[in-house]
Amino acid sequence: MSVHRSRLARRPNFRMLLAAIAILSAVLTSTPALAKRASPGEAAEIARCIRIAARGYGWLEKTLWGLREQEAGWIGAEVANTNGTHDLGPLQINTWWVPRVARLINRPEHHVRHWLRYDACFNAEVARWIFLSGLESTGDYWKAVGVYHSPTVWRQRNYAAKVATHMRARFGTSVFAASSAEGRR
Repeated sequence: MSVHRSRLARRPNFRMLLAAIAILSAVLTSTPALAKRASPGEAAEIARCIRIAARGYGWLEKTLWGLREQEAGWIGAEVANTNGTHDLGPLQINTWWVPRVARLINRPEHHVRHWLRYDACFNAEVARWIFLSGLESTGDYWKAVGVYHSPTVWRQRNYAAKVATHMRARFGTSVFAASSAEGRR
């Protein structure tokens, strides 16, 4: 059998076929994509939706921005993960959430999946819900940030640290200082 394989491997057509298959599988297989630069109109829409989802709470808006910048998604995004799930839209909502959200709003899963990809405001609202659900269940802000990303504790810590870095870069080093009016909201 190994003699047969070595003869096939020596054939130029067979090697070309293998190379073509390898190239096609690399092209056709979804892999995590690098962040795409949003057009000015798309960036403005995402910003508007984050502002709406925050409902006037500055700390929540900053949190959503930290999550958005860490996730670096875009309108229409569907990024494959190694575990078979996909991350959807600007805040990269994992498809693990689709059945839960569909039940919550009493809509078909395929609608929820589509809206998460293409409706920046729906995506931001679901991101808000995921984060606030994590905050309610853990009682800890940074754990809730981590839960947004993963159920695994060490991944949560790493993720929360990255989000904090994005928040500091966007809002300055005093982003975590409680301001008088906003800290009470």
